[in-house]
Amino acid sequence: MAVITESRKPSLVLLHGWGMNRAVWQQWLPMLESDWRVTTLDLPGFGQSGQYPEPYQLAAVCQQLETELPESSVLCGWSLGGLVAVALAARYPERVKALVLMAASPCFMAHASWPGMAASLFQKFQQQLSHDINQTIQRFLAIQAMGSPSAREDIKCLRQAILQQPTAQPAALIGGLALLASCDLRHELSALAMPVFAGFGRLDTLVPVSVVDAFRACQPNALIHRFEHASHAPFISHPVEAAEWLYDIQKQLHAQAR
Repeated sequence: MAVITESRKPSLVLLHGWGMNRAVWQQWLPMLESDWRVTTLDLPGFGQSGQYPEPYQLAAVCQQLETELPESSVLCGWSLGGLVAVALAARYPERVKALVLMAASPCFMAHASWPGMAASLFQKFQQQLSHDINQTIQRFLAIQAMGSPSAREDIKCLRQAILQQPTAQPAALIGGLALLASCDLRHELSALAMPVFAGFGRLDTLVPVSVVDAFRACQPNALIHRFEHASHAPFISHPVEAAEWLYDIQKQLHAQAR
């Protein structure tokens, strides 16, 4: 499940989003490897991770990933990977030095005083997924890039990443979408003691930047970064800014440890 860039640098673990696999980080990795020892993981049932829990529940997903998680890592999750990262940090705090969420939320669905996606949109995706998996993924890619000034190129990069690895298991796609629709980890996020960092794209339509105030109320000590010109995939549309953001996080963690 893991691909590791060997070095003695601080450990960084990357978790991809729904419908993706670890190849989604491939073009970004060269910008990180001078500062980090990078581990990229496939979520269960995605990419080369053929094994997945049945039923596809968050606790079981975390249990499977925990064995691949290096000790004292900075855990960075994007989109669905961010939701899983919150759960991993809550369950295995001894393994997570700091939590970084990129275009991710502890609760993807809209609730009272919590901005997110409308339930009707998720229901449409769930219905479409049962009829045409490939078409549903393509539509999801288009929504992820919506608003980005480089939307067409972003979609191309995401699509190429998917094709580099084995096709995701249908049960994992269905289960992962169900996690996005049903999981509410605001309480778990509030209880985290390790440093928390979050980056949001101003143009993101999946995780709206309007969630920032509610996020801060949930985790007051979190340090927030705003990608002014990015949508849902800042590491693809603005890779230099995203890499610099992670480097700044590393510097802050080093300063706190002194």
